[in-house]
Amino acid sequence: MESIRLELTSAPILAIFQDDPEERAKRGTVLFYHGFGQSKDDYVPVLQRLAAAGVLAVGVDGIGHGERRYPDFHERFPPVTPHLMGNEQLEAAFLSTVQATTREVPAIIDALIACRWAHSGRIGIAGHSFGGFVTYAATIADKRIQAAVSVVGSPEWRLPWPDSPHLHLDRFFPIALLSQVAGKDTNVLPEFARALHQRLAPYYAQSPERLRYIEYPNSPHDLSTHDWEQAWDEAVAWFTTYLPRG
Repeated sequence: MESIRLELTSAPILAIFQDDPEERAKRGTVLFYHGFGQSKDDYVPVLQRLAAAGVLAVGVDGIGHGERRYPDFHERFPPVTPHLMGNEQLEAAFLSTVQATTREVPAIIDALIACRWAHSGRIGIAGHSFGGFVTYAATIADKRIQAAVSVVGSPEWRLPWPDSPHLHLDRFFPIALLSQVAGKDTNVLPEFARALHQRLAPYYAQSPERLRYIEYPNSPHDLSTHDWEQAWDEAVAWFTTYLPRG
């Protein structure tokens, strides 16, 4: 397994692959976004799992995270205590970071295509928690994305912002979308992804296999070890199925 660190359009990335990145990109490139407050480097085992399946795995530090972490991160995002639950200012700060990270995705894809590390129609995106939010938003923002996997993310934002992905049902098909949620999650409620899949079903009527929802009923937001392993096995299988081979 090989790895390369570099910066694309100001975004720090970690690419993990077998043999040669250009050759791997012919089999597919998967952008990966980490959880909130974390970084691409916290997910090296996930990136390695994706790379072992033959794709080029590209971990990206979101805005304000990792190598470009906000110096005042803890002031911007204090720990969520009961008196902060439902705090609109805190939610707006979180969603603004999701938006800013999502806006970078098309330029990152442009840069990857320019260096032959990606090919339109062979691009996937995956994310965990915060990265799941980014995954939904980026999926409807760039039609070069062929397949998407969100793990404990939400397509429905808690504030009535027009960019919330659940308001744009017509932009999902034909992207192969896999949503995985935790049944006991109190941080990112599973019913948002569940409702999205129910509402998307008519749009996928001709290709229902391209839309899949998995709920781990006994897990909280931090998935159990078993469910975590299964979630990424499912992600690998999804990309293996829905990223066309060159």
